[in-house]
Amino acid sequence: MVQTGVTMSDNVVAAEVDKTRPRTRAEKQVEHRNRIKRTITACFMGILAGGLSFYLSGTPDPVSGLQANGIIGLFLLAAGIVFQKYIFVLLRIDYMELTGKDWFYQGFMTLALWFMTWTILLTTTVL
Repeated sequence: MVQTGVTMSDNVVAAEVDKTRPRTRAEKQVEHRNRIKRTITACFMGILAGGLSFYLSGTPDPVSGLQANGIIGLFLLAAGIVFQKYIFVLLRIDYMELTGKDWFYQGFMTLALWFMTWTILLTTTVL
């Protein structure tokens, strides 16, 4: 155990001071780029999950438009949301700093693009 001479309360005070100081232009730009990367990741994962849901769930019934194994689509949606964490590691985005609100946004964007993609592909007049 190494003694650094810094107590826990000193770390808390330093963190509070860091939060209250104004961010520089460069810090704002890095944060903005990371938000754009996260949004693009969520959209890409939604489109990918929607496409895979259509192609892996079987041929849609011409009358009802339903697929035989539609539950596979829900599993692919869940996988698309979960795998974003690993894509963030590849993109060098610190996923540990994301709050519940950020993860909700990521999940919603993935859900929305998954639903739109799968719906468009299930529309027989488009194919």
